[in-house]
Formats: sequence, C-alpha cells, structure tokens
Amino acid sequence: MRNLLKTLVLGAGVAVGSPAVAGDSPPSVTLFKNPQCGCCESYADYLRGNGFAVTVKPTHELAAMSRAAGIPDDFQGCHLSFVGDYAVSGHVPVDTVNRLLAERPAIKGIALPGMPLGSPGMNGPKTEPFTIYRIGAGAPTVYAVE
Repeated sequence: MRNLLKTLVLGAGVAVGSPAVAGDSPPSVTLFKNPQCGCCESYADYLRGNGFAVTVKPTHELAAMSRAAGIPDDFQGCHLSFVGDYAVSGHVPVDTVNRLLAERPAIKGIALPGMPLGSPGMNGPKTEPFTIYRIGAGAPTVYAVE
C-alpha cells in the first residue's frame, strides 16, 4: 500500500508539469479530495478562475497520500493538490501558490491546515489571517500570512 501511495504521489507531481510562462498553457493542478467533499470542488473552481488547469481525482486515501507527500497530520487540509514539483495542502490562496511557483524554493510544498472560514473555496467571512506553512526537511515553518 505504501509503495502504491508513493507512486501515486510522485507520479502526480511529475505529471502536472511546471508553471506556465508567457505563451505556455496554464499551470496544471491535480487535486485529490474525499469523494463527498464539496468545498474541494469550490477550491478547484477557484483555481480554474485564476488561470490553472485543474483535474480533480476523488480518493479515500487522502491522509496517507498527504503523509507520503511530507505533510504532517496536524498540517493537512481537506484536499491535496500537486502543481509543478510541489504539494499544496488545503485552501491556500492563489497569491501564495503563484509565489511558490515563482520562487521555486527547495521544499516539498505548502499547507494551510484545516478548513478556515473565508479561505478560497470555503463559505463564510474570513475571521483571521491565514498562516500557510512551508513543508520540507524538519518541522513546518511559516511561508506566508494572508
């Protein structure tokens, strides 16, 4: 099972390509989600509305896939996306995703833990700043606050 998940995660990261540059096609995102989750579909629509080509893949293995991508349990969101060489966990605002693709840091990805109200794809008012974490070697550290 672990090898299958590793293959899925690594394969998704390779298959999605790299960020677009002038004249290229839009950046591709593969978004894995629980089959019953509606907010994940809203997040996919949000990304599409911001120029990303999104493929949604339902799975019941989201937690295991997130762990295989290096996302600690306490930092996982309700869906896991792969864009370029990076894992993006949760309802991360597009400005932070674009920053990640522009800067290309040597990390595994970024995460906005949980399902914060008012985050992209989530209903309700934003009640506090969103803290997005850098996922790499060692403990997660703050990457951005929006």
